[in-house]
Amino acid sequence: MENKLRLYGFNNLTKSLSFNIYDVCYAKGARDQQDYIAYIDEQYNSERLTKILFTLTDMIGARVINVSKQDYDPQGASVVLLLAEESRIPSMAEPAVVTAHLDKSHITVHTYPEYHPETSIATFRVDIDVATCGEITPLKTLDYLIGSFDSDIITMDYRVRGFTRDVDGKKLFMDHHMTSIQEYIDRNTMLKYDAIDINVYQSNIFHTKMLIKEVDLQNYLFNTDVYELPPKTRLQITHSLRQEMIEIFSGSNIY
Repeated sequence: MENKLRLYGFNNLTKSLSFNIYDVCYAKGARDQQDYIAYIDEQYNSERLTKILFTLTDMIGARVINVSKQDYDPQGASVVLLLAEESRIPSMAEPAVVTAHLDKSHITVHTYPEYHPETSIATFRVDIDVATCGEITPLKTLDYLIGSFDSDIITMDYRVRGFTRDVDGKKLFMDHHMTSIQEYIDRNTMLKYDAIDINVYQSNIFHTKMLIKEVDLQNYLFNTDVYELPPKTRLQITHSLRQEMIEIFSGSNIY
């Protein structure tokens, strides 16, 4: 962080980021739907997810001390990393400050492929949770996470819990200034999405939802070329895709 605060002891604040992405696709017929699920399972298996999380760990300056990963039948995968952070704490034996490892942080990722039985709309959801303790903030990883997946809808929750103390003993419930999660996302990325915030500043709770603006139909067709479809069918599929995205974005059944 810039302009680090002078603290008494180590930083007791816990910072948690919940990051959910949805990739929406049109897969015509039961065979294509099953092929899409198989494709997603292969593209985002536990091995690749582990590599993504290791890169994320490097970005926040932590160290992996334990890995647990699992692929599921018929679909889905999970990875859990237990992290260690270096923190400076006062020593009772010596007046100098010593360094210790605090094994209080973790990262988890879970995948949820599924499809609608009637509209041929398939959805791939990824949930990532990053919990850190001390000065480390997971917000710096957002651009990397968004770029690692095909993100049509994104929901993010960030919360700072607990308190720490400055050198004068004053309790600090937040050690960095922010007004929105959007501040930590590249401007060029934000231009691709419509976004809204729901923040509770007095509780250090921040929530942001993002919905992709442009729907290029070819990017949403699985095993189908857009030019194989008549214009009316293209409009119907685009309409169905947009409806699915809006309902996920709003968190309610609208249509």
